[in-house]
Amino acid sequence: MTTLDERHGEGAQEAAGAYRPAAAVPLDQPPAAQPQLAGSKAANLARAARAGLPVLPGFVIPEGASVDPVTLRRAWQDLSASGALPLVVRSSSPHEDTQESSLAGQFASVLDVRGWSDFLTAVRTVLDSAHRPDGSTAPMAVLVQPMLTARVGGVMFGADPVEGRADRMLVSAVRGGPDSLVSGEQASTNYWLSRRGRLLRTEPPTADVLLTRSELRRLARLARRARQVFGGPQDIEFGFGFDEDGFGSGRLWLFQSRPITAMAARPARGARLLGPGPVAETLPDQLQPLEEDLWVAPMARGLTAALDIAGSAPRRLLRTVPVVTTVGGRAAADLRLLGAAAPGHRWLALLNPAPGARRLGAAWRVGRLTAALPGLAADLVADVDRRLAQVPAPGGLPGPDLAAELRWTRAVLVSLHAQEALAGALLHDPPTSRTAAGAALTALAETRALGIPDEQAPATAPTVLALTAPSLRGRVRLPQQGVRDGGDQPAPRPAALSTTLPSASASALPAAFPSPSPSPVPLSPTPSLPPRESLRLRIRWVQELQVRLVREVARRLGRAPDRVGLLRWPELAAVLDGEPLPGDLHTRVQQAESPPLPDAFRLADGAVVSERTDSGEGEGRGVSGGRAVGTVWDGTGSRPSDAVLVVRTLDPALAPLLPELAGLVAQTGSPLSHLAVLAREFGLPAVVGATDAVRRFPPGSRITVDGTTGDVETEGDVETEEVRTKEVRTGEAR
Repeated sequence: MTTLDERHGEGAQEAAGAYRPAAAVPLDQPPAAQPQLAGSKAANLARAARAGLPVLPGFVIPEGASVDPVTLRRAWQDLSASGALPLVVRSSSPHEDTQESSLAGQFASVLDVRGWSDFLTAVRTVLDSAHRPDGSTAPMAVLVQPMLTARVGGVMFGADPVEGRADRMLVSAVRGGPDSLVSGEQASTNYWLSRRGRLLRTEPPTADVLLTRSELRRLARLARRARQVFGGPQDIEFGFGFDEDGFGSGRLWLFQSRPITAMAARPARGARLLGPGPVAETLPDQLQPLEEDLWVAPMARGLTAALDIAGSAPRRLLRTVPVVTTVGGRAAADLRLLGAAAPGHRWLALLNPAPGARRLGAAWRVGRLTAALPGLAADLVADVDRRLAQVPAPGGLPGPDLAAELRWTRAVLVSLHAQEALAGALLHDPPTSRTAAGAALTALAETRALGIPDEQAPATAPTVLALTAPSLRGRVRLPQQGVRDGGDQPAPRPAALSTTLPSASASALPAAFPSPSPSPVPLSPTPSLPPRESLRLRIRWVQELQVRLVREVARRLGRAPDRVGLLRWPELAAVLDGEPLPGDLHTRVQQAESPPLPDAFRLADGAVVSERTDSGEGEGRGVSGGRAVGTVWDGTGSRPSDAVLVVRTLDPALAPLLPELAGLVAQTGSPLSHLAVLAREFGLPAVVGATDAVRRFPPGSRITVDGTTGDVETEGDVETEEVRTKEVRTGEAR
């Protein structure tokens, strides 16, 4: 019989007199607790057995053992009762089940092994699995134990790795042994327990009772004992035997224990609740650094001023917490400050500790402001229109004047955002009022009826800009033909056209928006808009003026606009004042595409952690936190650079693909399956239980995966939601 070294393909020959481990070391012997000799899996079980944890007997064939066929056969006979009892032959490598990496499911295990010949074949199978896909060979020992036919088995985490909570335990159970669970073949029942074993919730809530309260408490006790033995929370495979003689006898057995290698990011206590909220209506796209300074910073200052004037938030808080910020280049607002989310403790919102005189004074100021706001808005709109009408073509402005115009635009945006927020909070538009978006849809329909290309529509009728988002890269996306105005009626086509441009559109930005036609284009007059909508439209016009000014700066510098967009505002201002470009500009790179932000989230060390809801409406379950956007791949053919693998089951054979993926979606699976564990180790967003995922997300489609909430959306879903939002905003356009 050849040595294990020769079977392993290493061909290592030890020097004469060097120690060669025995062919079979029982788990209760000290050498079995040495990871470099017995591998991490066997060593962990040996430590657990010596500490009195319920571990099945067994032996390990150490790495580099010199096999004595007689000794090995005697160990097999003693454990299997000469073949009467089935065995399980498992890998035990020093590279797996460590604090840094579990390599869950990477190596082979052979179940239900009967007979001496089958046993030798199983040992060879495990040793052969040491040859990894990258061409390397891992050191490998072989763990042998009796095969227990479990009534219920599964996986238990001494902490909740999906939610990053150390004060909870997560148990995932199935009928039979844990193998069908960790392979993702069988759907599990999940139990969340407190540290003392109190049942917190079950998922799915209508699942059959697999584990009794008493058994859950026994599991929690096992998790606490394992934590003491190994010095940290453990990932434990377990099984309850049948109530009969032998190894079953209804006992709880520990099959495997390893450290939890990856815990989800958990926001700090009191972390702010953020979300795109109302700011996404103005800035829905991912922004460059200069765009953040031109648009997000003025918006934050304006909203802060509005909240301060209205007394909606403590001034001390407004000085320290930005109302609007950016995450991954996308604008997000503090939902609590803006009133877009209910307070964490609703009953506290009913209490106002301010003295009565102060409350009365605040109400008086707000009342006066409400009366004066329409006039203030009209004055600001008139001032902005007058200034915009006086702006010459950007190409004719000298450098200092370009800088002056940009400084004015940033300052006036603060006032526009402040008054727009106050108007939205304090003024109530009449039911028949028109919106800026509704007026823009009417103007767009008229330009299309006249045969004017969409890219020239804003120059002909600047009101159309209300349908677009600002971008230094020149991206202008207008609704497709047949877009609805008011949610249920087609955008109106003009029955009769006037002979002149409406005054508001004709006077604003004539130089910044050179008309494609030398003669006036006949369009219907722009209807009178309520104060908030008028302010919204001016915000968009000022932003577009900024775009034209920055693109002119880029032309003079001989740089593409997207390269200038990598500057910060102080750097651009310095360049316009005659200073050279930053020396590292050529090394700066565009930020990678980030997925749209969830509706509500918190930050944990800069990472987005979606706010979970208890509605149970999600179709999938997030098992590995994080968010990603990418292209669907089914595992066959050419792999996209941003591949999101969509499969039916979490087959452990897919493990070598994980490092190259952007995300993972499966129709079945468990948060404690091997592939889910590996996904958390790699920081790969993963969702399981996504109904009919293979059909709904065909290869080549673009999807966004949220590994915290379990949401999987296609780009079509996102666009539909944007159109729905636009319809709501223009619901009064008729």
